[in-house]
Amino acid sequence: MTIALVVMEGIILSFWLLLICVVGIANGPVGLVCFYEKDVQDRVVELGLTTKEKIRNATVKAALALYIPELTVIPAAVYLINGAHGFWDGFIQLTAIYLIATVFDRIFIDIYWVGHTKAWEIPGTEDLKPYIPVKVQLGKWIGCLVMFPLMAAAIAGGLSYLGF
Repeated sequence: MTIALVVMEGIILSFWLLLICVVGIANGPVGLVCFYEKDVQDRVVELGLTTKEKIRNATVKAALALYIPELTVIPAAVYLINGAHGFWDGFIQLTAIYLIATVFDRIFIDIYWVGHTKAWEIPGTEDLKPYIPVKVQLGKWIGCLVMFPLMAAAIAGGLSYLGF
């Protein structure tokens, strides 16, 4: 039962990320240019499609929309719905959920959606493709494979300390 819940919660987190992306690019991919590399952001500003201030605002909104649920809803689900007790139980479940969402993000969103469709293509920046270069993709994989377990450990440690 717990494994099924963890997988379901990982899928829900994945679809939350997808929803943020769909809403963010609803009026065109410039809406989430904050997710692109600096050279693309600079070009989009240069073309007059957005401003640095709008990019900063989008960055803050996207970060809040992503991290508030990751830091509150997911731990609440793990400890209150799944019934995790102590550090290791919470750590393993949180890490699994975060890694399910990471795989979805890296494979479906980054590689397929951004890399192989026109949904994220910004006119005037085609020469800057691929929007997510291989070196950046590797950095994202390594970052997620290190940071999410660390984040899970911090959350599980904190909640374990509080008696969960």
